[in-house]
Amino acid sequence: MSINFKKFSPRPGIVNKQGRLPDPSELVCVEIPKVFDQCLIKRCLVYGEGPDTNTTDCELRSNPLKDPKRYIGSRDFNVKLISAEEIPNNGNPDFKKIILSYMISFYADYIDADGITRSELYEINRTDTIGKFYCPDSIAQISTSCIHGHHDKDLDCNILKLEMVADALAGELLKDERGNDVLDITLGYYIIVKCELVVQLLIPTYDYCPVPGEPCAEEEPEDVCVQFENAPVPKFYPDQNLRPLFSESDDDYEDNN
Repeated sequence: MSINFKKFSPRPGIVNKQGRLPDPSELVCVEIPKVFDQCLIKRCLVYGEGPDTNTTDCELRSNPLKDPKRYIGSRDFNVKLISAEEIPNNGNPDFKKIILSYMISFYADYIDADGITRSELYEINRTDTIGKFYCPDSIAQISTSCIHGHHDKDLDCNILKLEMVADALAGELLKDERGNDVLDITLGYYIIVKCELVVQLLIPTYDYCPVPGEPCAEEEPEDVCVQFENAPVPKFYPDQNLRPLFSESDDDYEDNN
């Protein structure tokens, strides 16, 4: 079923399968970073002395701690691209070998003997190599300048971007070879490496984004007794960890007879 344009309100939303959008009102050129290639780096790292490998890192051990009692968790994960070396492919210069150097930082929280929560900063420096990555150079030379300032910016170079999802899978308090209390972290992370280039794209549009007609909603505090009355009844007993009394093979035998 088609949609009547007069009844159509252009706004961000999901396009359902029951209908189709009306014809756009115009085609416009927009200048945006376009992703030309991307790949995934997936690592699970534990502490290990010596050179870093695909499974170990020497920086996943804390400095000596004072009377730690319990590891709580890790937070504030961040990734920073330090450098990127691009080596052109002999057969096709648009494909490159990329050597990435980046740093992952986060805080690990623990409780000491006095019951005080303390934090330890970890900075993990890593280097990864992407053997073949489509990262073409811009043909046009682009430069922009701010009218009210002197902030010149070149847009003709490709952009390497890192996007990360990370978590501390485990934390273990132990003593090192010198008898100091340390915290070893097991780090798991996914990094998407993207090659972007600023280009002009021709896209269909309907109109400018509509201005909201209603003010931002304010959250009114709800009475705690009302929350309690509306909440479901909690479980009184934990789930039982039971195994079936009879195996599936016994059921199949009865069905066949």
